Amino acid sequence: MDLFLKDKVAIVTGTSKQRGNGRSIAMTLAGEGCHIACVDLDIDGAKAIAEEIKQKGREAIAVRVDQSDPSAVKEAVAEIIKGLGRIDILVNNAAVPSLGRINRDQVIPWETVVAIDLSGPFYWIRETFDIMCERKWGRIINISSMAAVLGGFGQCSYSASKGGLVSLAKTAALEGARYGITANTVSLGTIATDMYDLVKPEMRERLLVRSALRRPGTPQEVGNIVAFLASDRAGYITGTNIIVDGGMDLFVY
Repeated sequence: MDLFLKDKVAIVTGTSKQRGNGRSIAMTLAGEGCHIACVDLDIDGAKAIAEEIKQKGREAIAVRVDQSDPSAVKEAVAEIIKGLGRIDILVNNAAVPSLGRINRDQVIPWETVVAIDLSGPFYWIRETFDIMCERKWGRIINISSMAAVLGGFGQCSYSASKGGLVSLAKTAALEGARYGITANTVSLGTIATDMYDLVKPEMRERLLVRSALRRPGTPQEVGNIVAFLASDRAGYITGTNIIVDGGMDLFVY
C-alpha cells in the first residue's frame, strides 16, 4: 500500500480525547505514514493516543502545552524537533468552547477563549513556519467551525476566534506559497465527538434537522479530509476554507 505521508512529522494539537477529532486526525495521518506529536494540556490522554500510534509502527511523542502561552509553544516546538527530528505538518485542532451572550458574562472569559482558540494557532504557525520554509515543503491546517461562517448564539468569542483562523490560514497561504507551504482551513459542522454527547437531546435534534444529510459527521471523516490536505494530492489547494458540515449551510426545510 502506498503511504502518501511516509516519514513526515505532524503536530496535532488537541489530541487527548478518545472520541475527539484530534485523535482521529492523528491516527489517520499515522495510517498514511506520519510520525505524530500529540499535543494537549491533558498529558495523560495525549500519552494514551501516542501509545496507540506507536503500536501501529509509527513514532509518536506526547507534549503538554498551554498554547495560550507563546513561550510554552516555542519550547514545545524545540522538544518536538528533538524528539522527532523535523516538522512537516501542523494541524491546529485544540480549542475551548464559549458560552454566554454578548451582553452577559461569559462562562469562559473572552480573553481566555481568544488566547487559546486564535492566538494559540498563530503561535504554532509562527514557531513552525521557518522550519517549513527551510525544507521547502509544509502543510498548515486550521480546524475551524461553522460558527465562523454562520455565527453562534451564545458563542461570540468562539465564533470570532474560529473566523480568525480562516483569515490566518489565508495569510499563511500567501506568505508560504513561494516556499512550498500550503495553508487551509476545515470548518466543521456537527461531529459525533465526546462533546456532542454532552449536548441535550432536543438540541441535537435541532442541529441534525439543519443538516441536509440528517446525521452528525464522524471524527474519521474529519481525519480523512485533513490527511488529504496534508498530502501532495492536495498540493494545488491553498488558502481555502473547506466546509465539512453535511449540508448545514444549505437551505434545508
